[in-house]
Amino acid sequence: MTVLDRNEEIKRATKENSYWKGVWRRLRKNKLAMVSLVILALIIGGCIFVPMFSKYTISQVIATDANKPPSAAHLLGTDKIGRDLCVRLFYGGRVSLGVAVAVTALECVIGVILGSLAGFFGGIVDTIIMRISEIFLSFPFLMICITLQSVLGNSIKTLIIILAVLSWPSIARIVRGQILSLREMDYMEACRALGISNYRQMFVHLFPNVLAYIIVYVTLSMASVILTETSLSFLGLGVSPPTPTWGNLIQEARNLLVLQSKWWYWIPPGIMIFLSILCFNIVGDGLRDAIDPKMQK
Repeated sequence: MTVLDRNEEIKRATKENSYWKGVWRRLRKNKLAMVSLVILALIIGGCIFVPMFSKYTISQVIATDANKPPSAAHLLGTDKIGRDLCVRLFYGGRVSLGVAVAVTALECVIGVILGSLAGFFGGIVDTIIMRISEIFLSFPFLMICITLQSVLGNSIKTLIIILAVLSWPSIARIVRGQILSLREMDYMEACRALGISNYRQMFVHLFPNVLAYIIVYVTLSMASVILTETSLSFLGLGVSPPTPTWGNLIQEARNLLVLQSKWWYWIPPGIMIFLSILCFNIVGDGLRDAIDPKMQK
C-alpha cells in the first residue's frame, strides 16, 4: 500500500466516523424516530404538492356540493359553502408549518445571538441578558399572545413576531449554558493566547459545538409553535379566515351539530395536528439521544 493510498484510507475512515455521521447512525437505530421522519416527510410533501395538483382551489365555491361528506369527487368532503376540504387541509398545513418554521428561525436567531453574548462575555452582559430573559419567562405565555394578537391584529406577520419575541429565552439559556462550559476548554485558552478575535472565538470555534443542541431545540420548538398557532387560530386570534390553517379549520367543531354529525370538518385537521406535533417531539427526543455523548459507544 502506497503512502497516498494510506492517506486516502485515513481520510475515508475519518469521514465515516465523523461526528454527524455518528449521530445519523445512532438516529437510524431509533425505529420510532425514523418512522416519525417518514410521516413528517409525507405530511410536508402533501402540503406542498396537493394544493399544486388539485383541480380545486382553496376559495373555489361549489354551492351544489355544500356540506357533502367524503366522496370520490371530494376526498375529505366540503364545508358549508361548498369549498373542497382536502385542498384546504393541505394548504392550511402550508400556513401552519410555515408559521412554525418562521417563528423557530427568528427565535433561534435572537436567542443564539443573545445566549452567545451572555455565555461568552459573562459579567454585566450575562446579568442583563439573563434578567431580561427571566422577565419574558415570567409572563403567562398564552395570555400574553392572546392580548397582543387582539391589540395588534390577526395577521400572519404579527403572529410570527409575537411568538418569536416571547419564545427566545429558552434557546438563549441553552446556548449560554453550553458556551459557559465550552469557553473554559483548553482549545479556547489556545485561541485567546493566539489573539483570535472574540467574533471568531464565538462563531467559528464555539458555535459549531453548540449546533447539535440547537438542532434538537428546533425540532421540539416546531411542535410547540404548531400547537400554539393552532390554539390561537381555533380561538379566532391567530390566522384569520378565509386563509385556512389547521387551527381555524377545526373552529367548526365548536358547533355541537358539526361535532356530532359532520366529522369530516374537524377530524382530518385534528389528526394532522396530532401527528405533526407527535412526530416532531419523537424526532426531537431521538436526536437528543443520538447527540448525547453518554449514548456513544
